[in-house]
Amino acid sequence: MKVGEIRDLSDEELKKQLESAYETLFNCRLHLATRQLTNHREIPMVKRRIARIKTVIREREIGMRRV
Repeated sequence: MKVGEIRDLSDEELKKQLESAYETLFNCRLHLATRQLTNHREIPMVKRRIARIKTVIREREIGMRRV
C-alpha cells in the first residue's frame, strides 16, 4: 500500500489495517524462528507498512489539534 492509498482510508479502516499488519509481522517472526519464512524481505516491508500507517494516524491527530 502506498501512502496515498493509506491516506484515503477512514480512521476505523486504518486501525484494522494496523492490527492486520501487526498480526502479519508476528506470523513472519514466528516463521523466521521456525525456519519456514521463504521471503526474508517480508519483515522489513511489513515494518514499513506499520510505520506508514502510524505516520498517517499521527498526522491526523496533529491536524485536528491545530483546527
